Amino acid sequence: MRYPAYLAIASVLGVLAACGPEAIEPQFGPNPELPEPKRGLLPNMIIAKPMEWGDDEPIVPEGYSVTAIATDLNIPRQTLILPNGDILVAEGRGGYAPALKPKDVVAGYIKGMGTTSVPSGNRLTLLRDEDDDGVFELKTVFAENLDAPYGLAYIDGRIYVANQDELVWFEYEDGQTKASGEPQSLTPLPSKINHHWTKAMTASADGRYLYVGIGSNSNITERGMTAEEDRAVVWQVDVETGMHRIYASGLRNPTALTIQPGTGQLWAVVNERDEIGPDAVPDYLTAVQEGGFYGWPYSYWGSHIDDRVRPQDPEKVKSAITPDYALGSHVAALGVDFSNANVGESFAEGVFVGMHGSWNRKPPVGYKVVFVPFKDGAPAGEPIDFLSGFLDEESQRTRGRPVGVTVDPRGAVIVADDLTNTIWRITPDAGLAPRSEVTAEPEAGAGQGEPEPGTAAPSTIEQSGEEPAPGGGTAESSAGQSESGEGTGTQGAEGDNPDATTDEPATPEPEPATPQPTTTEPTTQ
Repeated sequence: MRYPAYLAIASVLGVLAACGPEAIEPQFGPNPELPEPKRGLLPNMIIAKPMEWGDDEPIVPEGYSVTAIATDLNIPRQTLILPNGDILVAEGRGGYAPALKPKDVVAGYIKGMGTTSVPSGNRLTLLRDEDDDGVFELKTVFAENLDAPYGLAYIDGRIYVANQDELVWFEYEDGQTKASGEPQSLTPLPSKINHHWTKAMTASADGRYLYVGIGSNSNITERGMTAEEDRAVVWQVDVETGMHRIYASGLRNPTALTIQPGTGQLWAVVNERDEIGPDAVPDYLTAVQEGGFYGWPYSYWGSHIDDRVRPQDPEKVKSAITPDYALGSHVAALGVDFSNANVGESFAEGVFVGMHGSWNRKPPVGYKVVFVPFKDGAPAGEPIDFLSGFLDEESQRTRGRPVGVTVDPRGAVIVADDLTNTIWRITPDAGLAPRSEVTAEPEAGAGQGEPEPGTAAPSTIEQSGEEPAPGGGTAESSAGQSESGEGTGTQGAEGDNPDATTDEPATPEPEPATPQPTTTEPTTQ
């Protein structure tokens, strides 16, 4: 099919998509209202197109200021604060998933209208404030020629990077501005198809393990269950050996991971399934239980069955864990990090969540950073806008798309924006804590904190070395994942980047017994 024909299909189907059901108010909290599934020819495919800031700037709460500390990056996704206060930025875009149907081509075209046109950086950039005046004078490439780097972690003199196909590491000395050698491989990561390509990552509080989020290869198994082996899971990886195992499953696209201070509990934000209405299914924030199953593909929000998946698995549905906190449908949460007291009293206990923004909801939602307050170690109350003003509701255009969120131990909040290719820094007007008075968070200097609950002995973890075998149960493990949910021929994350195409062959036809949905989905991330 020639390109003009694609545009013709896009214009016709785009009109049809705009006739989809209207959305209700977003659902937040532990007990969201879940409407009946609404399925049509197409979902609403509406993305907020880019616009300039002009004289405007992002909105922050009273008593805080926001500054663009780095611009002209090449698709910044996640950030890491190093022990000396330098900021490392992962830049890139990945995915190989081919389109399954014309609808997928249309979705990729529409999502592409809401993404940056700059090429994938495939690198790490280091930012440094030389004199602690809030101006990051140094912006330099720390490492390059990576493959869509996304997740970052620091443990005892090593920087770990989750590429879309491999977990690698660099030796690091305090103050270093450039990698001293080539990246060293710890373990391959699932990467076939890579509908959801991003590999979220965080370090356990004791520094023994890395947790890696690996998204599904489809919306609801359109490519068959064979393509979903070692997908929609969180891996636990031994940092010494690279041995790994599935820590939790049924998480459609875990796009960001973080460790709760003081408890060592793993938390995640997850992008849920599409094409059953503008208000289903809510993306969510949840504690990740060891051995837990969270529903995908058979059910959502606990035991709500997705009848597009055949055959069903009643026992799996019965075991499905209900997430802790709904963030709203299609907001495309791509960043999460716990706050600390230095951020300020009103935001001292809870998590910040970066919302990349929807591509399939009318009106659009997300496009901001919110704070979810905690009480007694769990989410409590409605989310509070912390960094907003990106989305112009009247024109339904956006000035940016937040991705990763990182909290500086001194009290600053760092936000990556992959539409304007900017790093934003939000600081309390009362000032930051002195560097000498703070200690690095687990990701930025492991070996601290309490041991991770439920960690596994190395003997229970699968040895790395070759591509993991399907299901993560053998010494030859398999590979792959995505950001907010990219996937069709264009790349992005669930509601994220649709930018990469591929000639990679489609996966094998599913066996007759594998679940087969009645619809397909355009990938996102």
